[in-house]
Amino acid sequence: MKFIKSLYLHPFFYWLISAIAVISVLGFFIPVLYTIAKLACLFFVIALGFDILLLYRTKDAVQAERICPEKLSNGDENPIQIKLQHNYSFTVNIDLIDEIPIQFQKRDFIYSLSLKAGEEKMLNYSLRPLSRGEYHFGVINVYAYSFLKIIKRRFKLGNSEMIPCYPSYMQMRQYELMAISNRLTDFGIKKIRRIGHQMEFDQIREYVKGDDYRTINWKATARKSQIMVNQYQDEKAQPVYSIIDCGRSMKMPFYGLSLLDYAINTSLVISNTAILKHDKAGLLCFGKNVHSNIRAGGRRTQVKKIMEVLYNQETDYPEPNYELLYSSVKHFVRGRSLLMLYTNFESLDSMKRQLPYLQGLAKDHLLVVIFFNNSEIEEMTKKTADSIEDIYVKTIGEKFLFDKKLIAKELEKYGIHTILTDPKDLTVNSLNKYLELKSRGLI
Repeated sequence: MKFIKSLYLHPFFYWLISAIAVISVLGFFIPVLYTIAKLACLFFVIALGFDILLLYRTKDAVQAERICPEKLSNGDENPIQIKLQHNYSFTVNIDLIDEIPIQFQKRDFIYSLSLKAGEEKMLNYSLRPLSRGEYHFGVINVYAYSFLKIIKRRFKLGNSEMIPCYPSYMQMRQYELMAISNRLTDFGIKKIRRIGHQMEFDQIREYVKGDDYRTINWKATARKSQIMVNQYQDEKAQPVYSIIDCGRSMKMPFYGLSLLDYAINTSLVISNTAILKHDKAGLLCFGKNVHSNIRAGGRRTQVKKIMEVLYNQETDYPEPNYELLYSSVKHFVRGRSLLMLYTNFESLDSMKRQLPYLQGLAKDHLLVVIFFNNSEIEEMTKKTADSIEDIYVKTIGEKFLFDKKLIAKELEKYGIHTILTDPKDLTVNSLNKYLELKSRGLI
């Protein structure tokens, strides 16, 4: 039974059978072809037996191993490797089908290659998950066949495994390396000119050419009989909270990822950067109810704690409860903090309904409201209108985009910082805002 289950027919098998059948039919009219058909049938049976002997005489003839990361990074290309080798004494042809998770819906995933005797190969491919959760890999199916191309022998190799998909830790590490090496401008992060001296005092040192004369410490200069200046450093240990709206408006997809996933990936980057800048990072997720909250902390383990909480966040179908958000922040967040609120307002009226609660948050904290521009509508409005219907659609789209800008202006009128951004530019624009506010000494 095991032999039957592993035996498959190569497409060339059917071509040979068809050719023999055609010659046999023609043999009724041309007798010599009937003799050729019988000889061809005999050789075919011999070749079939020889092919079976070649493929089945070696036990455990093919080995394959899948090498995956411990966890997948949402929205990024995750590298997968398959290590393949065989013990046949001849060159073997292989069709390889990896049972990748059903979330990817890839039904044409197949690799065809040829391996010489004793040769080992590494197959590389990548997967880009678009949702967080569990991804189940199946076995690796290897179909081996010889140069005769009559039958295939199937090997079911490797083990089924589950790999969790977390928020984009790859993106977080990229920005982390850039922040450490002061190369954030490579990602479009702007350098902000410092205004004034709203920084913490660090130490007194000797004056060197280029120091600001306003930092001269005249008392220390008199004592040392040489010019001494005060040295300052950025203010540290400022609480930075990422507040994520898990309402139904955040379910909207752009380029495969939902707005919630864009917000989650960015909040992870902001939290990690804040800790690198010696600030404290915290988290609050809300919808109809408060889903989860993490008090701001500055330890390196804080990022891992935030990542574990973000892993399970999902959108609600009801509207988000901003009244509950206001009371939760009032109770949960102690002291003045930077609140990065990731949400999405589709109309000016929907924003005005929540405006009293946003004003309440901005009164006690530095509030930044981050919402999204509809990049698909923006692309649609750039197309040429060729009919009356196209003109109507384009006009409605432009009105929708204009309302988004009005929302930003209305919030800024009440002293609330805003970011209106395309989903793909969310991380860069949010980091720019955080660094700007920090350099201006507003937090």
